[in-house]
Amino acid sequence: MSKTIELIFDFVSPNAYLIWQPLKDVAERCGAQIEITPAYLGGMHKLTGNAPPFMRDADVKGKNDYAMLEMNRFIAKHSLTKFKMNPKFPFHSVSLLRMLLTLDQEKRLTLIETLVPAIWEDGLDVADPEALGKVLQDGGWDAQALFESTQDPAIKQALIDNTDKAVERGAFGIPTMFVDGEMYFGKERLGQIEEQLRG
Repeated sequence: MSKTIELIFDFVSPNAYLIWQPLKDVAERCGAQIEITPAYLGGMHKLTGNAPPFMRDADVKGKNDYAMLEMNRFIAKHSLTKFKMNPKFPFHSVSLLRMLLTLDQEKRLTLIETLVPAIWEDGLDVADPEALGKVLQDGGWDAQALFESTQDPAIKQALIDNTDKAVERGAFGIPTMFVDGEMYFGKERLGQIEEQLRG
């Protein structure tokens, strides 16, 4: 039976981009599947009292500089050289998360493959419907249908519920992963996840 890595995911997190390909590599090496649970990072922060590290640690001498050093090490290690900070960061990701929630697991992976590079390599302004629609259409999606789906009250509620449940399970940021009920936070936990999958 294939093992599962559940990824609590929000497009707005640069670390969600950075972990995406390396996590897929771990899953492939270990014969595991990735399951996507969309959750709104802003809501998680509000519920837990957390904040983005660059804001939370702004007054801690040297801490953000060290975080950038570690990020650059991770980028180099995993050859993620196309990464660029999105010029509109932090952007509003709720509509994108609702799109994910309308799809089954396989299609969620495909939509992430479409949008993550556009956001974190090409600087897509997700608040520009025309630009976002073009990326979706070019990726083979029915952009109009996806846009309309984000207004479904059941989908709106599902995102709220997902966010609440993620926090109830202990999540406080992105990326959070669960393997066999064990929680792992941050891209630096890839080695631990692989050890558990192989154990």
